[in-house]
Amino acid sequence: MPELDYPKHGLGTSPSRISESQRLAAGNKPRLSSTDRPTEPERKTLHLRPVWIVLILLIPCLALTLYYSQIAVPGGEETGSFLPTTSYALVLLLLNLDLIGLVVLTLLLSRNLIKAYFERRHRLVGSGFRTKLIAAFIGFSLIPTVLLAFVASGLVNKAVDVWFSEQIEKVMKDSYEVARMQHAGHIALAVNSARAIGQELFREDMLLPDQHDLLVAAMARKRMEYGVAGIEVFSSKMETLTKALDVDVPVGVLDLPISQLVLQVINGKQEFTSVQEAQTGRLVRAGIPVASSSRRGELEGVVVVEAYVPESLLTKMEGIGRQYTEYKQIKAMKNPIKAGAYLFVAVVTVLILFSATWFGFYVARSITVPIQRLAEATEAVAQGDLSVQIDAKATDEIGTLIDSFNRMTQDLQGSKSKLEEANLTLRNTNVELDRRRAYIETVVDTIAAGLLSIDRNGVITTFNASGERILGLAADRFRGRPANEVFKEFGLDLFQTAYDRMLTDDRDDLALEGQLDVQGKLITIGLNGSRMRDEANKDLGFVLVFEDLTELIKAQKVAAWQEVARRVAHEIKNPLTPIQLSAQRLRKKFFERSPDLERVFDDATNVIINEVGSLKHMLDEFSKFARLPVPQMTRQSLHDVLQEVVTLYREAQKDIDVIVELDEDLPSINFDREQLKRVFVNLFDNAIQAMNQQGRLWVSTKYDTKRKRVVVTVADEGPGIAPEDQERLFVPYFTRKKTGTGLGLAIVRRIITDHEGQIQAGNNQPKGATFTFDLPV
Repeated sequence: MPELDYPKHGLGTSPSRISESQRLAAGNKPRLSSTDRPTEPERKTLHLRPVWIVLILLIPCLALTLYYSQIAVPGGEETGSFLPTTSYALVLLLLNLDLIGLVVLTLLLSRNLIKAYFERRHRLVGSGFRTKLIAAFIGFSLIPTVLLAFVASGLVNKAVDVWFSEQIEKVMKDSYEVARMQHAGHIALAVNSARAIGQELFREDMLLPDQHDLLVAAMARKRMEYGVAGIEVFSSKMETLTKALDVDVPVGVLDLPISQLVLQVINGKQEFTSVQEAQTGRLVRAGIPVASSSRRGELEGVVVVEAYVPESLLTKMEGIGRQYTEYKQIKAMKNPIKAGAYLFVAVVTVLILFSATWFGFYVARSITVPIQRLAEATEAVAQGDLSVQIDAKATDEIGTLIDSFNRMTQDLQGSKSKLEEANLTLRNTNVELDRRRAYIETVVDTIAAGLLSIDRNGVITTFNASGERILGLAADRFRGRPANEVFKEFGLDLFQTAYDRMLTDDRDDLALEGQLDVQGKLITIGLNGSRMRDEANKDLGFVLVFEDLTELIKAQKVAAWQEVARRVAHEIKNPLTPIQLSAQRLRKKFFERSPDLERVFDDATNVIINEVGSLKHMLDEFSKFARLPVPQMTRQSLHDVLQEVVTLYREAQKDIDVIVELDEDLPSINFDREQLKRVFVNLFDNAIQAMNQQGRLWVSTKYDTKRKRVVVTVADEGPGIAPEDQERLFVPYFTRKKTGTGLGLAIVRRIITDHEGQIQAGNNQPKGATFTFDLPV
């Protein structure tokens, strides 16, 4: 018998890419040359032909066996049987054919197992894995299959025993007896009813002509009393005297011929019964002779009682009889039925085992051959040949694995080239990074401002040389230490304040200015803090840039006081001129003894007094500007101060429409209440004077959550700010008003600066000026 073999994946490695030495390195296994083996289609046809022939013959035999042993009924044409029956000779023939198929499949299964054993014994390539896989398939299928066979055999045996048990036979026999008794009961009903009615007719002489009406009523009553289908009364001459019929009984049944039965009763002078069949049921009739009371030995008439058996009941009665007969016939085939069922279970078991083994061979061969090619190619890759490729014609997972291996080798070869290029690029990049790092370190070390960086863990990482120079502290005492610890140790309160505020308020930037005691010398430090973030906006820490503003502030103060002195001298010079002219005029008039001396004296002294008063007012304002007290900061609501000032101006300035827009989310801030009130008063006064005491005045507040600052805007609809005055607007003694001192906006700026805020001025749209200042939260 030809051995079973299974289709392989058309796999093979390129001869130009895997050398013979690499093949031998994978294992010296005996192989068959292509000339010693038939071609793949021929092998596939030869090895699968006996399997298909057996299956083609065995499956129909099994189907026929199942059909004739469990579905077909005796005779092949009758229906309604609830138990299967078949011909004994046909069942035996089919069982023999099933047994032959079972033997053939067993031989094929044994042949494959023997072949697998010898392949493993000769250590052919892939035989070990193939044997394990076949054993796994057989093992996994054997236990449940055998268990299923035992359970199925037990169920079949129990089912057959139950089918042919004494209880079933007794039930069938009792059912048959009930059906027979039911039929006899209808006959007895008709006979007994006819006898009773006949006796009553004889006793009451109801067959006389003058008793006809009584006869009709009595028969109708008796029909209902006995529950029969009909009562018919005939005379001795076969004349119908009366009929009492049940209207629910089909007409075609009661119209069946009755004369023959009546004639038999009259001639025989005794009881007769008849059973007649109709399409809708069965009619049972009983005829009883009625003797004459006046003529002894003669008949007065005949009473016929009819009992109706419906078609449904009749069918069931006939079915019960037929079932009982069939049951007795099939009981004789109990043992052949059991044998057929056992054989069927055995054949199914062998089929399952054979399928598992056959499938195991197929899967094993389809896996081991490409795995062998993969092993050879892997060995080549391990030896450094990344150009190896495997030719694959498979389309299943193995083919996907081969394609993945080919792509892997291609990717490895490409990755190797890219890796070499990336290595060179990385080397160049590292050189460039080192150069940039050195350049940045040089910049950090050489800038005039001090630089201190803190990572997100609060540790100081950078402290440049300028920072050492400004603070007079070595960088080694800063780097690698917690910022809070360093700031506390060296009394760097300004740095601690900036760091704490940026952490607490989650700020991205902060600018502070303050004084520090450095080696017994008080210096002014300008500090700017910024939060460092990477490209992914991830927090990296803080950088603090600071510089020594001591000399700069001194220079600014000298320049500012020089400017103030120049402006004060100018403002003092302005009233001195009219004073000098008035004094010269008065002196001249006095020496001339002019007649209008008194008038000139009065005019001149008034001018001198007015100019001196103006000069005194100017000096008072300057004194206030110079003596502006230090702010007394408390956390409170800015809206309360603003509403207080707005209420004051709404009551005092009836022609001014004050429009207020307040941010409800504005938090409380630290400020000096009196100084902020003075800021609002000065800004409101400037706006009202610019509008000539009439117009609209806007004031609004807003909370900038990103910058953590409160923004206040005051706007009017006056003439606005000239471009040339924009830069000098907050300079002391600068004014365009005839009566102004030029110190109002300077005081405003001074107060805002003392509160660590900023103020800006611009033009409102479509007309007017706007002043905006912000304060920290």
